[in-house]
Amino acid sequence: MSKKAIFASAFLLVFALAFGAIMAVNFSNVKSLVANSQIDFKTDPPVKTGTDLKGLNDAFVEISKTVTPAVVFIDVTSNVKQKNDDKNFQFFFGPDFQMPEDMPQHGSGSGVIISKDGYIMTNNHVVANASDKGIKVILSDKREFTAKLIGRDQNTDIAVIKIDAEDLPVASVGNSDNVQVGQWVLAIGNPLGLNNTVTAGIVSALGRNINIDGNSYAINNFIQTDAVINPGNSGGALVDINGLVVGINAAIKTTTGYYQGYGFAIPMNIAKNVAAELIKNGKIERGYIGVSIKDVDSKDAKGLGLDKARGVLVQNVIKGGAGDEAGLKTGDVILSVDGKDVNAANELQTIVGSKRPGENAALVVFRDGKNMDVNVKLKPRTEGDLSLNNQSQEKNNSESETNSKKFESLGLLVTELPSSMKQQYDVDYGVLIKDVAHFSEAFNRGMRSGYVIVEADKQKINSISDLESVLGKKSSGDIVVFKVVTQQKDLRLIAVEIS
Repeated sequence: MSKKAIFASAFLLVFALAFGAIMAVNFSNVKSLVANSQIDFKTDPPVKTGTDLKGLNDAFVEISKTVTPAVVFIDVTSNVKQKNDDKNFQFFFGPDFQMPEDMPQHGSGSGVIISKDGYIMTNNHVVANASDKGIKVILSDKREFTAKLIGRDQNTDIAVIKIDAEDLPVASVGNSDNVQVGQWVLAIGNPLGLNNTVTAGIVSALGRNINIDGNSYAINNFIQTDAVINPGNSGGALVDINGLVVGINAAIKTTTGYYQGYGFAIPMNIAKNVAAELIKNGKIERGYIGVSIKDVDSKDAKGLGLDKARGVLVQNVIKGGAGDEAGLKTGDVILSVDGKDVNAANELQTIVGSKRPGENAALVVFRDGKNMDVNVKLKPRTEGDLSLNNQSQEKNNSESETNSKKFESLGLLVTELPSSMKQQYDVDYGVLIKDVAHFSEAFNRGMRSGYVIVEADKQKINSISDLESVLGKKSSGDIVVFKVVTQQKDLRLIAVEIS
């Protein structure tokens, strides 16, 4: 190696050592940013909340603390057998998969403690199929009990169960008649297995009739709320801002099976009366008029001669029932019960359903342009009341049906009623509806193929010519009230506007 190369290498080495020393000295004075830095977090509220809003917030907190211990989780083991052709399981496990027939089923819901010694109010549909010793109650403090079924009422969807316990937290009940649309409410329950859940919303509507199970005897008079309610909330508490339980959560309006905007609760005034009688007698004895009814709309009112849409229309009177014995007739409009106006079928059901067999119901009825008083002595329900005859309506082509007529203004095609079909409908006269144009006025009002028209504007219809005579006197915009008999022998009144 040359002297020049040796000198260059020595110079680079000395420079590197000097540079390293300088850097070491400089970095030795640098402090760690992560280990030693401190951030002074801002904690002052950016907005000063008004006393009203703060009071509402404090109320929600206090309600949750107070009422939640009185709401229980209910786990139910039922005797309902699993179907062997369960498509959900076949989807995952193949078409040959079969569930064991005797496999017990589980469900869950909520309940509200109404006495210190263990009476609990819940929904009928929560415990309806429970097996023996199949109702387990879990309190908010995690204690578990096996509950006894005291009684249940399908028509209001209320049931009462009992656990052996003492000094339990008890919910305070309110007067649901004082509930108003727009007021704040909280829903407390155990949705989707999430115990002790509280949601808030407002009362969206009152007296809602949603006919959740198709039961013609059901008392559908629900409080509607947008507080979130999901499966598992059933039987839980709907609470006002005073911590009073004003309803028992029962159902949701949904296309998915889960919350989509609205839930429904049974008013407490109905629930507590049913619960009290179940505790006392183990069952409900309820009075019935023995009629099928519907709301009156503007076209019904015009056709029946009412000044406006009001009252409840009697569509059918059960032979031998309380209404029949009191003189009620198809086409009557019940305007009030015991001095209280009724303008919806569920209002009438609620009032009458609070009475017992043998008690009286004082009705004001509109008939043939006049009001009249009708006193009905209520009867107990019999299995034959309003029951549907399941005999299917068979088409009978053995007799000539050449005499037919199409009424374009209504969208109806009718034919003479063959004598062989009169027995099937239990009628002596009428004309048969063969076809109803889809989305015509008649279709939209409820007319269907297979119905028999027996009256039009209270005129008996023996033939097509009778129907032509009645309709020939009508002009566009007039209303015709038809009395029809369905394939199930059920009477209905249908008001149709002439187009």
